[in-house]
Amino acid sequence: MIRRVYEQVQQSRLKEVVVATDDDRILAEVQSFGGKAVMTGSQHQSGTDRCFEAYCTYDVPTDYIINIQGDEPFIQPEQINQVLDCFENPLTQIATLIKTVATTEELFNPNTPKVVLDNQEQAIYFSRHPIPYFRGAEQENWLMQQRYYKHIGIYGYRADILEQITCLSPSQLEIAESLEQLRWLENGFKIKTALTTYENFGIDTPADLEKALSKL
Repeated sequence: MIRRVYEQVQQSRLKEVVVATDDDRILAEVQSFGGKAVMTGSQHQSGTDRCFEAYCTYDVPTDYIINIQGDEPFIQPEQINQVLDCFENPLTQIATLIKTVATTEELFNPNTPKVVLDNQEQAIYFSRHPIPYFRGAEQENWLMQQRYYKHIGIYGYRADILEQITCLSPSQLEIAESLEQLRWLENGFKIKTALTTYENFGIDTPADLEKALSKL
C-alpha cells in the first residue's frame, strides 16, 4: 500500500516525495523500491508534528510542505496539485481539500468531519456534527436545502506556518471534537480549501482493505 501511495504522489507536481515514519519495517519497504524515507520519533500526536520533524531532518529547502496519509491508496495526483495551487496566493497559510457530501448517512456520520466556509473559501469551522444545522427541515431533507461539505484529510502548509502551529498547545475546541485543525483556527490561522470531486478513503481495518482490493 505504501508503494502505491508513493507512486501516486510521484505523479503530482511535488518536487520531492519523502515518507516520514517511526517504523523500521516501513522504512525498509520504501527503500526496497527505491523510495525516499526518513525516520522520525514515535512520540508524535499527529501527522502535522511528524511532518515538521521530517522537514527539519530532511534538509531540502522548500517553501511548502504537503502532508499526505500513507494509508490513502486512491489519492489522486490532481488532488495534490489542487492543494499546491492554493499557494499561488502568497497569503495562503494552510490548505486542504473538501468534497460535497452526497448522502444523509455520510452527513450524519461522526467519523466524517464536516466544514463550513466563508466567501473566500476559507474554513470557518470543522465538526463531526452536520454543520450548519438547518432549522425547520427534517434531517432527511437537509441535503435538499443546503450544500454540505466534508473534509478530505490532506494538508499543505507554508513552511514558516508549519513551524508555528507545531508549537501550539491543544485547544478546547480540538479536544471537544478531536480535530487538530480546530487548534489552528482557534489560534487565528487561516485554512484555504479547494473542492475535489474524487472520493478518498483510508485503510484502517481489514474490512477497509478488502474494500480497497475490490476497487483495484
